[in-house]
Amino acid sequence: MADEPDLMSREIEEELRRERLFKLWDTYGIYIVGAAVLLVLGVAGWQFYGYRQARANEAASTQYIIALTDFSAKRSYDAQKALEELLAKAPAGYATLARLRLAAFDGAEGNAAEALAAYDRIAKDKSAEPLLADFARLQSAMLKFDKVSFTEIRNQLSPLANDRSPWRHSARELLGLGAVKAGYPGEAKNHFQRLLKDNGTPPGIAERARVMMAILAKAEVAPPATEKSETPAKVEPSQEIKNDDKNKGAPGSSKKGK
Repeated sequence: MADEPDLMSREIEEELRRERLFKLWDTYGIYIVGAAVLLVLGVAGWQFYGYRQARANEAASTQYIIALTDFSAKRSYDAQKALEELLAKAPAGYATLARLRLAAFDGAEGNAAEALAAYDRIAKDKSAEPLLADFARLQSAMLKFDKVSFTEIRNQLSPLANDRSPWRHSARELLGLGAVKAGYPGEAKNHFQRLLKDNGTPPGIAERARVMMAILAKAEVAPPATEKSETPAKVEPSQEIKNDDKNKGAPGSSKKGK
């Protein structure tokens, strides 16, 4: 038959292909098996790591909530102890939350210098979550608002005032108040207007922004403080009496007797 040579040729090619595959397996089979084993172990290890992380996060979350409950119940010593334990063993996120809460407690207790130092350390910590580091930067600016120049406050808060920042509303309010205090009403109005145009601005901050805009508008139409009033100065009664006495004693002021 005419197809027999073609059939035989295909069978020979298949046999040669099988032989090449067997040779490749003999040469590289151990590596292929090893790679497969490593892949399985890697997947299993990642799943185990995820399980351990989930358990660690769950434990840290429980301890953090207990600490907050202790703070609310005025059990400050127990709360501080629980948070300090979190610093040593909790995942990075919860450890940073513990640091922030301890700094807030220092501020509430009147230890402003300690709180400010703690917030600044968190803000500069490269291992801290950016969201939490920005929050620490905001709290630091609040604590030193009345103690440093507006330029420093502006440099610290301007990165937090962008449209994507979750802390933009508080940052813009502080920038507006700082501009008013420093004598830059135009810049202050810009910050307050951004707050009023932002649909996500919390009601309390929006209301304060409206109040500040009204105050700034009123200041624009008020007369300058150095402008002199056209109203005649009021003369005190005692001064009028003295002037009458002087006029009576003046020449020609007395009447001639008949």
